[in-house]
Amino acid sequence: MKKEASPVQIPDKVLGAVSAGRVSQARACIADHSYDAWPVAVKWRQQGKQPCRPDAVARPRSTDEVAALLRACNDTATPVIAWGLGSSVVGAPLTESGGLVVDMAAMDKVLGIDEDNLLVTVEAGKRGDLLEAELNASGYTLNHSPQSLDRSTVGGWVATRATGQLSSQYGGIEDLLVAIRVVLPDGRIVQTKQTPRAAIGLDTKGVFIGSEGTLGIVTEVTMRIFPQRPCRRLETLDFDDVASGIAALRAITRAGLKPFLVRFYDADEARHAMKDPTYTKCVMFLGCEGIAAVADAEFEAAMAICAEHGATPVGPAGVEGWMARRYDFSAVENVLAKPGGVAETIEISDFWSGIEGTYHALKTALAPLANEVLCHFSHVYAQGTSLYVILVGEAEDAAAAEARIREIWQVAMRICIERGIATSHHHGVGLARKPFIAEDQGSAMAVGQAIKSALDPNNIMNPGKLGFAV
Repeated sequence: MKKEASPVQIPDKVLGAVSAGRVSQARACIADHSYDAWPVAVKWRQQGKQPCRPDAVARPRSTDEVAALLRACNDTATPVIAWGLGSSVVGAPLTESGGLVVDMAAMDKVLGIDEDNLLVTVEAGKRGDLLEAELNASGYTLNHSPQSLDRSTVGGWVATRATGQLSSQYGGIEDLLVAIRVVLPDGRIVQTKQTPRAAIGLDTKGVFIGSEGTLGIVTEVTMRIFPQRPCRRLETLDFDDVASGIAALRAITRAGLKPFLVRFYDADEARHAMKDPTYTKCVMFLGCEGIAAVADAEFEAAMAICAEHGATPVGPAGVEGWMARRYDFSAVENVLAKPGGVAETIEISDFWSGIEGTYHALKTALAPLANEVLCHFSHVYAQGTSLYVILVGEAEDAAAAEARIREIWQVAMRICIERGIATSHHHGVGLARKPFIAEDQGSAMAVGQAIKSALDPNNIMNPGKLGFAV
């Protein structure tokens, strides 16, 4: 366990970089920015531990104010940590070095909707569900729907390389992102160009996707939007076993179909997904949307593929119920709220050739560490799929629960590294995966370190994260 960071005196130059009243060192404000939604952080709070304590919190209202803050921090070697809404489940915005948290919540305006080119430009602190509501009112949608939609920001999506529940058709944030405005560690403001596609050197915006605040602070984002679809077809399908469901997922992608929704649950999680403790089958939620002729054709083709793999349709009620509650994370939160409650979610990805073996390896190895190990496959690609593992259990107290959660991470990440698969699909790195990133990335770490050293030679931005040398 890393000992608690020693208090750092925030220089007056930093405190004066934004207007009075927008930098706080109040104890309650500091505490609010010392914990995110990582289950380990939840256990820290229950034990009264505060190992990731910042020394001040600033709330800028413009890109120029962010630039002024970063210039002052760079000049005074003050660590800086960008903060969206603190909903990371891996400790991404938690500081290990004290310093200044730059809370982006006040930068939450929609700056423009381009209906001709189907784009929205928005400040990085905009909450996802509020942005979606504004777009819906004009007949549009982002089609980006992480489970944290109502507790995450667009800047956080970029910083953590987020994806959403509809990614099988619409992609992740890397597919939706058109341009960004970002403030570099020395205060320079960079605006990438808006184009439908370009072949002019490096993809500058791509450097910052998934950078978790280590290279600068994103202040504005331009993303693709979509007209709301006029037709939607939904079905719930039973499968006898995991192998059949995986085979159906693979066949759907090989056929070139892109359902907006395709989620497959093993029998243990199907009971929860269907809200029926007596359920014994594996289950798939399938959905297609678009203009009626296209949605109908794609839906019928996907249904035929599922039938070829032994699926039995049981009606749309199961998937409709899930659609109505798909942003509800309370089941896991309620377990964690108990001092001895153990709950964790770990998402990885693997090729089609290995995913069934990975599923069985993780399920078997993690079973002794939880009362339930629940698994589903919810993002599919031509080459493979994600696997999302939910673990719930109990321990003697919060300290024992923290230790159990850390053991879960050790076991799960070791299996992923040994199998050569992606140790994260969409939650990012943060503190949870930090001990494993160098082994995961291998020689590719040198590229990220070179970029970090060039853009942030004073190492002020989220120091130590992503495995970058301090």
